Amino acid sequence: MCYVRLNDREKAVLTAAAAAARASLPAFLARSGLAAAQDLDNTAAAIAGRRETVSELFAARRHLNQVGNNLNQVAKAVNSGAWPAEMDAVIAATRRAVQRVQDATDQLLRQS
Repeated sequence: MCYVRLNDREKAVLTAAAAAARASLPAFLARSGLAAAQDLDNTAAAIAGRRETVSELFAARRHLNQVGNNLNQVAKAVNSGAWPAEMDAVIAATRRAVQRVQDATDQLLRQS
């Protein structure tokens, strides 16, 4: 039996990662720990860097969801013949969100 203490943020990130891997949190932790133990070249700094990148990807996903909602509202207005004052702001936010995902993805690929 092994017990692990996590703060709320760590648990949320790991729970989301486990769900994405279609595994329970304990199974995900066990597999991840065993994979790390078998790759001793994987330093703590590299693991921390990946954790930060994964956290950024989750944050970027939340940002994209918010932007998507705004974009849907703008599209509805445009389809009804209106030109919303927020159009430029929503387009700029969309570009920033896409760039955020691209930057995090590039960082993750460089770490591999």
